[in-house]
Amino acid sequence: MKLYEDQLQVLLVFAKDDAQSHSFCWACERAGFRCNVARTPEAALESFQEKNHDLIIIDHRHSRYFDAEALCRPDREEATVMPLMSAGFNRRYVENSNMMACYNELIQLHHGEIRAQIKLRACNAVFTALEQSQDAIEISSEDHIIQYVNPAYECIMGYQRGELLKENTEVPKSEKNKPDLLDNISSCIHRGKEWQGVYYAKKKNGDSVQQNVKMTPVVGQGGWAAFLSFCFNVLNEGCFQIFLCLAGSSQRRHSSMARIHSMTIEAPITKVINIINAAQESSPMPVAEALDRVLEILRTTELYSPQFGTKEEDPHTNDLVGGLMTDGLRRLSGNEYILATKQLHHIPGHLTTPLSLNDIPPCIAQTMENEDSWDFDIFNLESATIKRPLTYLGLKIFSRFSVCEFLSCPEATLRSWLQSIETNYHSSNSYHNSTHAADVLHATAYFLRKERVKQSLDPIDEVAALIAAAVHDVDHPGRTNSFLCNAGSELAILYNDTAVLESHHAALAFQITTRDDKCNIFKNMERNEYRTLRQAVIDMVLATEMTKHFEHVNKFVNSINKPLATLEENGSILTAPENRILVKRMLIKCADISNPCRPLELCIEWAGRISEEYFAQTDEEKQQGLPVVMPVFDRNTCSIPKSQISFIDYFITDMFDAWDAFADLPNLMQHLDNNFKYWKSLDEKKLRSLRPPLE
Repeated sequence: MKLYEDQLQVLLVFAKDDAQSHSFCWACERAGFRCNVARTPEAALESFQEKNHDLIIIDHRHSRYFDAEALCRPDREEATVMPLMSAGFNRRYVENSNMMACYNELIQLHHGEIRAQIKLRACNAVFTALEQSQDAIEISSEDHIIQYVNPAYECIMGYQRGELLKENTEVPKSEKNKPDLLDNISSCIHRGKEWQGVYYAKKKNGDSVQQNVKMTPVVGQGGWAAFLSFCFNVLNEGCFQIFLCLAGSSQRRHSSMARIHSMTIEAPITKVINIINAAQESSPMPVAEALDRVLEILRTTELYSPQFGTKEEDPHTNDLVGGLMTDGLRRLSGNEYILATKQLHHIPGHLTTPLSLNDIPPCIAQTMENEDSWDFDIFNLESATIKRPLTYLGLKIFSRFSVCEFLSCPEATLRSWLQSIETNYHSSNSYHNSTHAADVLHATAYFLRKERVKQSLDPIDEVAALIAAAVHDVDHPGRTNSFLCNAGSELAILYNDTAVLESHHAALAFQITTRDDKCNIFKNMERNEYRTLRQAVIDMVLATEMTKHFEHVNKFVNSINKPLATLEENGSILTAPENRILVKRMLIKCADISNPCRPLELCIEWAGRISEEYFAQTDEEKQQGLPVVMPVFDRNTCSIPKSQISFIDYFITDMFDAWDAFADLPNLMQHLDNNFKYWKSLDEKKLRSLRPPLE
């Protein structure tokens, strides 16, 4: 039903001017609704009598100012407030001053209850028009039981007022309509097609009136309508009869598109909330209150992220977690800070002559002999290659996985690509440099050889994982997302303070690759295959953003670990497209932060490097007057053992427990256990050294 709608009028009855009322005012303005605000019951009634608003939102939080229920349910019946009694309370909104939440609530109300009321008003007008129409109009069910006839129909067909509206009165049928004609009409109507031809209508006296008829089925919400209507004018031999099917219970295929257009599309979480709301109605008060708390939790956006503790609990953990899992905006009062002249986009220098596996110097080749072992020493390779480990290790690993064959690119192109990518890593960074990229590539290749991982992924997934590992931190400035957002950097502005670095890494990687044919490893790929590979690489690089850490881990556990533990046949779980995505995300996440699972000497080196990078960021934040994202990473006071213990406790243990359960990594878990004990022992020694001697 297409209806003209006046501008929606909203009345806000709020005793106090606060964030919630401001949010609803903003939502009304954005939605294009006319908004009035009343502070007292008297002002609300006066405003409603004048404007007759379509939607009234009453604040029920501050009962000492007025009783919201009494406002809509007065003790005495007065004509001026009867519309309010008819309206009543039909929706409850839990306090949430988020502007988009208020906007979404208004839009849902508009498309739901309000639009339904508008249609009901329109239906009243339509039936009034039918009553006054000079054409004969009949509405009947799909079983041909009369539901409505207008006065013109009764007059023309010779019936008394109300005579046809008796219980189960069927539509009079003329014997002149042949059975095959009726079957043909019924078949057309039920297939959703129009029928046009000659039809006979039967009067009360038995006479048959011939009409040229066009019958048009109309599908209503939920399937076929419960009514069949037609109109005709016996005074005009050329007039059409129109049959309108409005409702019904049969779920026929042709009705699905109409239902889609008329339905409210619900997300799974919305369905869960609706089920809980329904359960509350018949629950005892303690259960209903508990369900209220459940609903408050479900309506948050961080369902998978644990809530941070207070600063008094563990400052190392809280600062580390806060720095890695926030965008820094919560610490800002405005966009006061602009990054100084530092250029974050590194311009690559002149590319040297491409290397080949056959050209690798013997000392470097010897260093990479055990690269298939988890205990491979990446720092030896860093020294042997003069800080160019990514190119050499990439050549060997990509060759082992036949990447050139899959991409249909020459080895020279792959060599140029690896060199170009490595040139765009900042060797001045203590941690986020090409050695880290090579380390993540090594871990990725190690994980890809695990049996269950191989069962889960296709060749295109393996190639995407190796490429994503190589480029996942390209052009990293050695500063966190929080720093860039607080500083108002160009990258933060470009990516709207959301996954700033990860978005930059992915975008720059494809820019480097496609801008020069000499290093375009995707040049010979078929378009659809390239699109699939590109999407997989982007998804994996974005998965390394720490703000989504717990979401990725919990989805992996609930969608893969738990089903695998309960089912004997796991083939469908491993190969399901949505689960393959979760496996790839988990794989690169574990590869990216696997330092605590490396042999102790490597773990210690990585811990020192990341701490130095955080120290440098804290120094710069203090120099520029920026908010200090991780105050405990002050080079003069920081305890590296404490920071490692916090990182392992909060991020590493649960994630690698889940990954080990899937990929079977006992050696990694043994290293993790040993390294954790090492950091704990250092921390305890330091604590003992700080204690005063016993007297």
